[in-house]
Amino acid sequence: MVGDVVTDVVARHRAPLAPGTDTAADVRTLPGGAGANVACWAAYEGLADVRILARVGTDSGDWHEEQLRRARVHAQVVRDDEVPTTTVISLVDAAAERTFLTGSGAALCLSPGDWSPSLLDGVAHLHLSGYLFFADTSRETALIALRAARERSVTVSVDPASAGFIAGMGVGRFLEVLAGVDVLLPNADEARLLTGLPETADAAAKLSRQFPLVAATLGAGGALVAASGSLRARVPPASARAVDSTGAGDAFTGAFLAARLAGADVAQAAAAGCRAGAHAVTVMGGRPPFR
Repeated sequence: MVGDVVTDVVARHRAPLAPGTDTAADVRTLPGGAGANVACWAAYEGLADVRILARVGTDSGDWHEEQLRRARVHAQVVRDDEVPTTTVISLVDAAAERTFLTGSGAALCLSPGDWSPSLLDGVAHLHLSGYLFFADTSRETALIALRAARERSVTVSVDPASAGFIAGMGVGRFLEVLAGVDVLLPNADEARLLTGLPETADAAAKLSRQFPLVAATLGAGGALVAASGSLRARVPPASARAVDSTGAGDAFTGAFLAARLAGADVAQAAAAGCRAGAHAVTVMGGRPPFR
């Protein structure tokens, strides 16, 4: 994993936000970041050797490294003396839907100097957090890692991360920089944005002409998988009483990749992802509980 480690401030409010005054909420500071969340869920789902390269500020580097260690993730966390750890404000409403306010911070300062080809020694698969592609420095680093993986015949996956950031970057440019990626893991909004198609199944099928395997999450609708231009599997959701949807997609990705690397077919992997996503929405924050 090459990705983002961030500090999440999750505020779960049961009443609608009241502009200009106070709204009661359950507020917690938790470890997060799409990249780190995926790594933790992959480890939680049974992968024995999960590694992550990320950059954090010295303000909270020790805490984040300890949280990853407790989740059984091997962390190479680069400390940044000048830029603080990225902070994300997650506003979670009564329906468990989350809205993010995302700072920049150290995560997007991950630089080519932080990367070494030796990080791929013994690695079966490389996953890149989509957030890296939305800033110049981290995008350069992600592309170096992608090229290095291709040279070693290591498969690569990417989660697009943010429909809002993709729109700001431009769909054409975003798809261009992902050339060579083997597995794309968008949510429904991202899949439709990347193709301009109104139906997620059609969007996933179209994307799978560019990316060999596409696993698209549908929120409460489950997930679907497409390959070589056609739909291969549609997986129903796992039932859950949702508290906070933060990190549900990361849970799906981590479990999907863990299952695939363990030999599962695409339908089995998507089902594992849906189960992990259902588990994720029952707790606050984007990480699995410690075992």
